[in-house]
Amino acid sequence: MSEHRRETRQRVFLKGRIVFNNGSSSFDCLVRDMSSSGARLVMSETTTLPEVFDLYIPQKDRTYRATLRWRREDGIGVTFEDAARAAAAAVPDPVATDASVTLLLRRVSELETENAALRRLLASMAQGDSASAA
Repeated sequence: MSEHRRETRQRVFLKGRIVFNNGSSSFDCLVRDMSSSGARLVMSETTTLPEVFDLYIPQKDRTYRATLRWRREDGIGVTFEDAARAAAAAVPDPVATDASVTLLLRRVSELETENAALRRLLASMAQGDSASAA
C-alpha cells in the first residue's frame, strides 16, 4: 500500500473518535499510523462506515475530514481532506462543533436527571429519619 502514498506515515498510538450522521453516531478508534494526508485506524468493533466522516483526535485537539480508502480485517485506511485547503479555510468544522455540543448537551441532561434522582432519594431518606425519630 505504501507505494500509493505521497508521504510516509509515522507510527503513532493515539485515541481517536469517528463521528458521522451529523454527530448522532460516533465510536472510538485507535490511530496507529499517520501523516498529514492520511492515517490507518484500528477499531474494536466492526461497523458500516460512510465514505466520508470526521476523525477527532483529542491529543491533537483537531478534527480531520476523512475519506475511507481501504478496509482490512486489522483496520481501515483513510485520507484527509487536502491539508492546504483545510489550512486556508481555518474555520472550525461546524459538523464537529455540532457533534461536540450535542454530546455535551446530552451528558448535561443525563447528569441533571441523575442529580434530581439523588435529591429525591436524599429527601425520602431524610423523611424516614425524622419519622423514626418521632
